[in-house]
Amino acid sequence: VQLVESGGALVQPGGSLRLSCLASGFTFDDYVIGWFRQAPGKEREGVSCISTSGLGINYADSVKGRFTISRDDAKNTIYLQMNSLSPEDTAVYYCAAKRYSCTGLALLYTSWGQGIQVTVSS
Repeated sequence: VQLVESGGALVQPGGSLRLSCLASGFTFDDYVIGWFRQAPGKEREGVSCISTSGLGINYADSVKGRFTISRDDAKNTIYLQMNSLSPEDTAVYYCAAKRYSCTGLALLYTSWGQGIQVTVSS
């Protein structure tokens, strides 16, 4: 199982980024995919999660209305569109996979990407 994130960058406050998570080595459409982030000195937190069908989606309160998760099973890829970014969004972002249902609990995810840096600063 392999998950590879891309799309991280330095962006100004108010800007946008789209993160991608490319999956391989497993039956992608059998797995729930979550995005997490970890800022320096803070615990890893769940950002968003999308179900196998793509119909079940959760967002952390801190990103609701600004972030959008989507999946393209034909490309084995999950996207996280991030708009109206603020310095508080600065973190290493991870995608992760698990079976069955969406959850924001990191410990329930069985496979993780290596993470990618997102920095929001002027």
